[in-house]
Amino acid sequence: MRLKIALLLFLSFLTFGVRSQNTNSEIDKKVSELLSKMSTEEKIGQMTQITITSLEAKGKPGEFDLPKLNEAIQKYHVGSILNVPNPGAPTIKKWNEVITTISSEANKTRLKIPVLYGIDAIHGSSYTAGATLFPQQIGMAATFNTDIVKKGAEISAYETRASSIPWVFSPDLDLPRNPAWSRMWESFGEDAYLSSRMGEAMVKGFEGNDVGSKYNVASCMKHYIGYGSTTTGKDRTPSIIPERVLRQFDLTIYQAAIKAGAKSVMVSSGEINGTPVHASKYLITDVLKKELGFQGVVVTDWKDIIYLYTRHKVAENNREAVKLSVLAGIDMSMVPEDYSFYVDLLDLVNKGEVPMSRIDDAVTRILKMKFELNLFQTTVANLKDYPKFGSQEFIDASYDAAAESITLLKNNNAVLPLNKSEKVLLTGPTANSMKYLNGGWSYNWQGENSDTYAADKMTILEALQNKIGKENVLYTHGADLANFDDAEIAKTIEMAKGVSKIILCLGEKNYTETPGDISNLYITASQSKLALALSKLNIPIVLVLTEGRPRLISDFEENMSAVVQCYLPGNEGARALADILYGEVNPSGKLPYNYPRYPNSLEKYNRKYTESLGDDEQNNDAKYEKSYSPQFEFGTGLSYTTFAYSNLKIDKPEVSNSDDLKVSVEVKNTGKVSGKVSVLLYLSDKVASITPEVKALKRFEKINLASGESKTVSFTLNQKDLQFVNNDLKWISEKGTFKIQIEGLTQEFTLK
Repeated sequence: MRLKIALLLFLSFLTFGVRSQNTNSEIDKKVSELLSKMSTEEKIGQMTQITITSLEAKGKPGEFDLPKLNEAIQKYHVGSILNVPNPGAPTIKKWNEVITTISSEANKTRLKIPVLYGIDAIHGSSYTAGATLFPQQIGMAATFNTDIVKKGAEISAYETRASSIPWVFSPDLDLPRNPAWSRMWESFGEDAYLSSRMGEAMVKGFEGNDVGSKYNVASCMKHYIGYGSTTTGKDRTPSIIPERVLRQFDLTIYQAAIKAGAKSVMVSSGEINGTPVHASKYLITDVLKKELGFQGVVVTDWKDIIYLYTRHKVAENNREAVKLSVLAGIDMSMVPEDYSFYVDLLDLVNKGEVPMSRIDDAVTRILKMKFELNLFQTTVANLKDYPKFGSQEFIDASYDAAAESITLLKNNNAVLPLNKSEKVLLTGPTANSMKYLNGGWSYNWQGENSDTYAADKMTILEALQNKIGKENVLYTHGADLANFDDAEIAKTIEMAKGVSKIILCLGEKNYTETPGDISNLYITASQSKLALALSKLNIPIVLVLTEGRPRLISDFEENMSAVVQCYLPGNEGARALADILYGEVNPSGKLPYNYPRYPNSLEKYNRKYTESLGDDEQNNDAKYEKSYSPQFEFGTGLSYTTFAYSNLKIDKPEVSNSDDLKVSVEVKNTGKVSGKVSVLLYLSDKVASITPEVKALKRFEKINLASGESKTVSFTLNQKDLQFVNNDLKWISEKGTFKIQIEGLTQEFTLK
């Protein structure tokens, strides 16, 4: 009987495989047939993406100017529209009306090719009123839990499809090297392996087993490549990255997402070593499309073909910029406010300067994604199919993500968890606003409308009042983010005299992209002054940070009894924080980056040995200042319980260049309460021809242990884990000794 069942399962698997291949074959045939019927103008229209606000009636925000829409689709054959109607964040019913209007216009065209709509749904369906908003990506990374990330993407896909939108510009796979960068919070942090695993989970969550399902969306990896590594830390400024480094770190993240099935990729707005990525045939065609075998759509970022001549100065005019980028491998231009791309590309093709083969390649990719998304069958959601939109089930998932992301960095004298019977002072500029919990890309571009759209959600103040009663929470804002008022600080100090604890909420304004650029990595002077003034009261202070990047707190951190990093935890973040502060949830987040102590000490955790000069015992002389001294290191994250690690084992002391290595370690909860912990495995190559990293994260697993419970966690390392990219741009491993480290335990093995 078992043999019969096994045989049926095997045959079922084979049938599924054949069906999948046939489906792909059928789509390819449909694409080829449709392409053969298209005029040059229709093809170039498919490559053109326009913002919806350029199609609105003058003086009537959110309403189409129907002649403009007709012109876009009938005259210019526009294949894609993006962005949000004014004034922002429509309901699913309004989105239904918007997409219905667009679809109706597309159905009047000769070939009835549907319009592909795209949106920046980066932490939930964040441009739909009432949708579920999750922590931003940097917080999701801090969970070290790929299941949570995948679940969040599945819910985001469901609610985005409920909005009749099939394409999201997410995940962000940038690898930030400068913590001042304004989009660090959109990334998964400073580690390539962690980013790869999280990006892979997010792509699988968005696209599922069938991207054409009414509950899945096409993902868009961004921003290919090197965008997060600007030398200045400012947005859209140049990067200098050796190709060896680009391949060993940045490219591996995209490889993982491509393997997971990502349907599209957005190109970086920056330049690498003097070449704008939008103009790089090597990076887009030779590496991405040919070497990595990426079969999806390559879309520009906002105006980035135009910027090739207005900003980068590598083209004399728009026509030359269009030629440069399309020949480099761009498939779709986010123009997005006019038809200059269409007009110039049509002229270039008609004059033979851009071959039709390049146009056909681009349009084939676009049409294939439209077929895969089933847009030729339906473009408008049936709202009855989405009963879970904004449901308690989804809200609970957002809460769980926030609860697992929030990271306890310091807890002197076990000041946390707090006692509900104690009276506390809550103060600080981020304590009573939803926009500081959500950040940018929330309801609108900069996220300044979160207090309006998320008015039914709790700020930190409201969550604490709900937790312990209004009578036990004294509140004053204490200081503004940018300005301080001596009278307000004096008032705050006076109010603090009657409380047992102070909860000090500091952080950043809501921002993204260039408006988030800063010239000073220290937290603002007004907030620092408030923290220093309160620290003189000899009352325990719990510092709560809501920030998209690590703003330096070294001027006053030593005076804080506890430090809680919330990142940008989303709409349920305040509830999760309150439960953590009062011990109803045991914190389990870990830092996905090094939190620097000084503005000129920005070393990553996987630094080179020369970045620690002066740190060893031989050089502890006063004349040496420690080179490597982060405020908190990557992987830091405390708990209300304790965990003991023992019995770190490897299955063999020597491996060949074809062996895997099995690693196991025992973890025990030695405290009094249950808790979750992420077990991190680091690997060090002791000697290599390219200077090795001090350590590199290679595996992680999050486990939950009851008080007194033990669990053996097992990992398998493969040959790729032992390799690095050499100066010939080849992945190689070299004979020698390697060290495995889990918590304070180490084991060494030899590669023969």
